[in-house]
Amino acid sequence: MAAELTSQIRSDEVNPITAASTSHARWMQSVGIPIHRGYHVEDLRTLQLGWWPERECNAAYLVLSGQEGKSEARVTEIPAGKTLPPVKFALDEIVYVVEGRGLTTIRAGAESQWSTFEWHERSMFMLPRNCETQLSNVQGNRPARLLHYNFLPMAMTIAPDPHFFFSNPYSDSSVLDQGEVYSDAKALAPRVEAAVRGVGRVMWYGNFFPDLGAWDRLHGDAIRGAGSERVGIQFVNSSMRSHMSVFAPGLYKKAHRHGPGVVIVIPAGEGYSVMWAEGHERVVIPWHTGSVFVPPARWFHQHFNVGSMPARYLAFHLPRGLHGGTERVEDRARDQIEYPDEDRWIRQKFESELAARGLTTLMPDQAYLDRDYRWGGDEDDED
Repeated sequence: MAAELTSQIRSDEVNPITAASTSHARWMQSVGIPIHRGYHVEDLRTLQLGWWPERECNAAYLVLSGQEGKSEARVTEIPAGKTLPPVKFALDEIVYVVEGRGLTTIRAGAESQWSTFEWHERSMFMLPRNCETQLSNVQGNRPARLLHYNFLPMAMTIAPDPHFFFSNPYSDSSVLDQGEVYSDAKALAPRVEAAVRGVGRVMWYGNFFPDLGAWDRLHGDAIRGAGSERVGIQFVNSSMRSHMSVFAPGLYKKAHRHGPGVVIVIPAGEGYSVMWAEGHERVVIPWHTGSVFVPPARWFHQHFNVGSMPARYLAFHLPRGLHGGTERVEDRARDQIEYPDEDRWIRQKFESELAARGLTTLMPDQAYLDRDYRWGGDEDDED
């Protein structure tokens, strides 16, 4: 039986961070809030935060193993009934609402009108670059927690001065000139190359998704197994993108690998993921609503649903076409493990985890015998 490691997390609040040689790492350390490391965060709702005087809120950075200087993730907590100071940021930023209800107020330049939209638990939205934004908590009896995702570590390798990103007077009203930029997301026709392969994948185009725990506009994801479904998301006028995968209880997806920086958060469900570098020990990541993890570059990883309801995982991607940072599986024979080819430990552990909960596997025996076993639904070529 292959060796198994349990993932750990630690908080570096005083000691210098390991990668202090990078401009982004030095800037994070200078802020003075906790920096959490390891392979995963069990629950963002209970993660230890620290006071950030400039932003007038509690916050923490996540520097998980798979981010590798490509993406920034941080958690902010808006106090009950409070509005945070306005922030102007030169990059697009995805925000996922871990818990709470609130408002976002935004404008593109001092001469522009303010626009406001509401959000609640499991909403996701994008804050466009070079806009002034304010976040408010409309609940007077509990704080709201948000997960932020952006590409600042990569950007600061080119422009190492943080003032360039937070104190830059440049504004671009065109980022909000797309009509109702926070209105309902729209379905885009399948990409031409996808249609040629018979994939028929529909992307959703928008800046606001009200509840990813309930989103049901999905399509089949047969190539990744487990009869799963997914939604692909492209943000308006931006290189930011994401996707969410949904799969049923008693099933698990095929192992695959790709580049770094893809941050995964769990909107709903209970399960675990297994991650490993080829030829090395496996790391087991238990997860539930509010968990976060990041598969390291070129590590195989595999997702298992051991709960009683469909599991959902939401992945934030790096820009399409970034060398070495793509989330796409380029070569299935090299970068995906079919069920008949996987280590027997994978199936044994899954069935053991289910048995401990009084459940049984729903994986069809034929899936372990036939590499071309069809789950039904449309295929896709990305995680």
